[in-house]
Amino acid sequence: MESQGVKGPSYKFLHGSTKEIINMKKESISGPMDLSQHDHMFHRIQPHNYTWIKLYGKNFLYWYGSKARLVITEPELIKDILNNKDGAYPKLKIQGYVKNLLGDGIVVAEGEKWSKLRKLANHAFYAENLKGMVPAMTATVEAMLERWRHNEGKEIEVYQEFRILTSEVISRTAFGSSYLEGKNIFEMLTKLGVLIAKNEYRIPFPSIGNFFKSRDQIEADKIEQSIRDSITEMIKKREEKVMRGETESFGCDFLGSLIKAQHDSDKTKRVCIDEMIDECKTFYIAGHETTSSLLSWTILLLAIHIDWQDKARNEVLELFGKENPNPEGIARLKTMSLIINETLRLYGPAASFGRRVEREVRLGELILPANIEVDIPPLALHYNPELWGKDAHVFKPERFAEGVAKATKNNMMAFIPFGFGPRTCVGLNFATTEVKIALSMILQRYNFTLSPTYVHSPVQVLTLRPQHGLQVLLHPI
Repeated sequence: MESQGVKGPSYKFLHGSTKEIINMKKESISGPMDLSQHDHMFHRIQPHNYTWIKLYGKNFLYWYGSKARLVITEPELIKDILNNKDGAYPKLKIQGYVKNLLGDGIVVAEGEKWSKLRKLANHAFYAENLKGMVPAMTATVEAMLERWRHNEGKEIEVYQEFRILTSEVISRTAFGSSYLEGKNIFEMLTKLGVLIAKNEYRIPFPSIGNFFKSRDQIEADKIEQSIRDSITEMIKKREEKVMRGETESFGCDFLGSLIKAQHDSDKTKRVCIDEMIDECKTFYIAGHETTSSLLSWTILLLAIHIDWQDKARNEVLELFGKENPNPEGIARLKTMSLIINETLRLYGPAASFGRRVEREVRLGELILPANIEVDIPPLALHYNPELWGKDAHVFKPERFAEGVAKATKNNMMAFIPFGFGPRTCVGLNFATTEVKIALSMILQRYNFTLSPTYVHSPVQVLTLRPQHGLQVLLHPI
């Protein structure tokens, strides 16, 4: 790579660049950041990428232990990688704590297995099915707002509220249950997320890692087993209801379609119990993590930028009055779509998209050897003034008024909060619909401002989240 002009930090025995990354990250999140300093976000969340891009250029190489990892931030090259037309860039082979979390589910599966799982997921979040989920979403938001009524005029910590809200919504819409029934699963998944964040750049000593498990790995295995038991119990309950004749089908939600696929007469369409459990874990975590993150940061930005809060409220009142949102109106929320896109640009949930190089391949002017890993950090694109202009760090939703391409000098690849190409996040429309409903219903009832107790301290734990919660003051309209 060096002979092709690609540079980077030098390899250190066993750990590669990871000790340096751990130290940089510790330093960058050691204190809060100024609310006006959106331009410091990239540096705070990924100080290593921020620093090394400045030192070594748009594409550079660092070492994850003994593995070479190539960071790519040029849009055209990213497009080739994520489109993956000739199958040269499969997903990374995951291990350790991430394996406990995702198993071999849709996020990491390849080939026919991925195709089969993607079809099931697409069906679950198909546009018509999504319309059918709107009443459950509005009912869940109503229940949250009923709790808020007792705190009007007082401070309320909305990040935790949104975690419960989004957990309830995914439970009801995808699993036909309630947050309370799945509470154990959510708590266990949260614990796994913390373990992943804590160990992300820790490289185990090769021989020791093969024979002895760390305390965290033992804990992760226990948590995984607990999640597995809970999901198996849910599946069993559904199957027993059909066997006893209490219901005619396994249900038309995501869990129902998985169980139906398990019993499919066509062996090629069938899914096994392990695949079902991995899919459930993925949907539980993705269904509430990304949405609670997006909702929180949108509320934060609207609490700071009252002019945009007013614009969004006027649009909501014009479309729905004081009635609950309906699918037709949700599709017409233009101002809110601009606000959501700008929030995703500045505070996108995903830290990076990883791929590996299957075989020697040409990428632009570069020849990449087999087995090198590729890392695409969305924040590097989202904060790049060459793509967005000098005001790249400013909250400016109007930049999206004529679509993504016009916002970025005709470069669609400058904005990839949910990925790109065939592996774009399957729950994208589900998440944005839920956020639009929740925001609409909040705006119909409240003006909100940031509480003086709020400390701006974004951190990455699976998704980007406010480390000390998000405290706002509610003012009834």
